[in-house]
Amino acid sequence: MTTNRKQQRLPPGGPAREALRQKGQFWTPAWVAGAMAAYVLRGGRDAVFDPAVGAGALLGAAKTVAREIGRRISLSGTELDAETLGGAVNEGLSPEDLEHVEVRDFVFNPPAGPFGAVIANPPYIRHHRLPAPVKAKLAALGTETMGRRLDGRAGLHVYFLLRALQLLAREGRLAFIMPADTCEGVFSSALWHWITARYRLEAVVTFAPDASPFPGVDTNPVIFMIRNCEPRPSLFWARCTEAQTNELKEWVLSGFTRAPRRGMEVHERLVSEGLRVGLSRPPLEESRSGPPLGRFARVLRGIATGANGFFVLTRKEAAALRIPREFLLRAIGRTRDVAGDQVTPQMLRELESRGRPTLLFSPDGRPLDEFPAPVQDYLRLGEAIGVHKRPLIATRSPWYRMEVREPPPILFAYLGRRNARFIRNLARVVPLTGFLCVYPRPADPRFLEALWLALSDPETIGNLLFVGKSYGAGAIKVEPRALETLPIPASVASKVGLPVGEEAEQISLFETYQYIREGEGQYGEGGNSENVGRGGGQIAHQRRRKVGEGSPRRGHASAEA
Repeated sequence: MTTNRKQQRLPPGGPAREALRQKGQFWTPAWVAGAMAAYVLRGGRDAVFDPAVGAGALLGAAKTVAREIGRRISLSGTELDAETLGGAVNEGLSPEDLEHVEVRDFVFNPPAGPFGAVIANPPYIRHHRLPAPVKAKLAALGTETMGRRLDGRAGLHVYFLLRALQLLAREGRLAFIMPADTCEGVFSSALWHWITARYRLEAVVTFAPDASPFPGVDTNPVIFMIRNCEPRPSLFWARCTEAQTNELKEWVLSGFTRAPRRGMEVHERLVSEGLRVGLSRPPLEESRSGPPLGRFARVLRGIATGANGFFVLTRKEAAALRIPREFLLRAIGRTRDVAGDQVTPQMLRELESRGRPTLLFSPDGRPLDEFPAPVQDYLRLGEAIGVHKRPLIATRSPWYRMEVREPPPILFAYLGRRNARFIRNLARVVPLTGFLCVYPRPADPRFLEALWLALSDPETIGNLLFVGKSYGAGAIKVEPRALETLPIPASVASKVGLPVGEEAEQISLFETYQYIREGEGQYGEGGNSENVGRGGGQIAHQRRRKVGEGSPRRGHASAEA
């Protein structure tokens, strides 16, 4: 990520937005840059280095803070994108200030170092956007630095941090702002245990959704303030609840001793506790502990069609194609199609009246020529337009054999702009991958009602923070295995009549996060679910030609996966 003094105005979509994602360029505002600069300058250094200079706001902030505290400093850094570096003059930086900034690949061709004050907002480029040769070189760097290979889902920003720590002088200070996946991803346990065993993690700063430095960006940022000296058992953890607050910089300049008056909350916590829970998460209260959801239910992901534009139909399309009812299941694909906390037959009728797809074309594994003629025709259309070559679909034999799920009594909307929530499935639909399937055990109506009440309780919903991955605007994603570790607070379980105490295995929130770190499901870390259904617009177009529709409907591809 590179930076800019004013709030970045993001393009809403299209090539311009995609270019930002490819470069990881999401700008940091001045109120955050100033606090980061204050931290590295408190170490008494007279030179500040930025490995990802971008438009120069972090170096500009360092120059401003140095002037405020009466110190003269020199600036240096590296930047891979020369065009972006040209904007540094807008940050009050002179040619003399930029004299020691090189156009250079910091990760693979680093400067000599060491550096006593390092400040950065590294490019946020996720692993799936990195070419395979680059990922291999990054893996080698991880092994060289840490003595072990990091999980392949670590993004480029993680390796910026490792390289910067490698070049940090003794007693030097480092301030990095990075996405929350740095301490929530499957690789994060190994990363932070290695860091905190060798460096002093002095402070972690997080942000409430309304105070995010990057509004409109699908990331949850965290600032890490690290010193190259003897580790300590505790750290300061802060959460900014108001944007543009000057309290953050003043708190940092005080050496974390000044109590913020407003717009922030601060805790001192044990490093070991922070690592168990996740550094992006607040300190936990053991009153939140209780039996895990997995004690009462099994959780599976929804159906991954591999091509929603082909397999998910409207009633009008299914009728025009003459698909027999035995090959159609009532289905729900998008979380925004469910306005409340129930899926009812009436809700499905309303969706159908608006032309929304509510039917899953679900052929079994019989040979193609044994299907009724209309089904054969449609499957051959799929082959003609290449549906059978899609990555997920190509692994199936035959390619059109659909995954099978019993209609789950409870759905979980695990990722979306709306708050994550549990949904009663009164219409007995099968969900796609926008949802998780919750199957209570035993399947008794009274037990189901009790579990539903427990899962809907605000205290239980609050515990999702401790088992999910956080994104921008307060969005949260929870994988199936992680959801099974969701603690239902003992007080809530008792209130609704679920067994607690000796009747049910208890799970501590201290144990929960460590457990889910050990592995992800098939679609962990976003995984293949991001590829499900891409290209649905093309498929829908081909299908309209087949059924003779004159006007297009909006495709329901990856957004509904």
